[in-house]
Amino acid sequence: MKKRHLILLFTMIFLIFSSCKKIEGPGGSSTIKGVIHAEVYDAGGNLLYDYDVAKEDVFIIYGDEESTYDDKMKTSFDGSFKFEFLEKGNYQVFVHEKDNNVPGGKVVKLLNVEITKKKSTVDLGTIIIKK
Repeated sequence: MKKRHLILLFTMIFLIFSSCKKIEGPGGSSTIKGVIHAEVYDAGGNLLYDYDVAKEDVFIIYGDEESTYDDKMKTSFDGSFKFEFLEKGNYQVFVHEKDNNVPGGKVVKLLNVEITKKKSTVDLGTIIIKK
């Protein structure tokens, strides 16, 4: 009888630990960071000026199958942003960009990101958007 209980106990422990796979999202030790930089053009397509964008909304989707964002933040005074405490996995980071050729005047600039190691930082570098 004791042997049966031991087998049942080990089976339950195995099932508990094997079903606890961490998925994308908060709770980890990794970071995704970058800088949002804007370019402003005239009607003729000539660059007028450019700058690092403060207080720009940056969005993140945990995983790669959803279309609704899971979290957002505003860029700092220097255009930088940082999503911290993420698990290993796939993410989508996006920001809105000006486009007068579409209804609403904005399109999404989307970047697919993969975190492959714990305690890592993925630097997206400078993301250029049109304003």
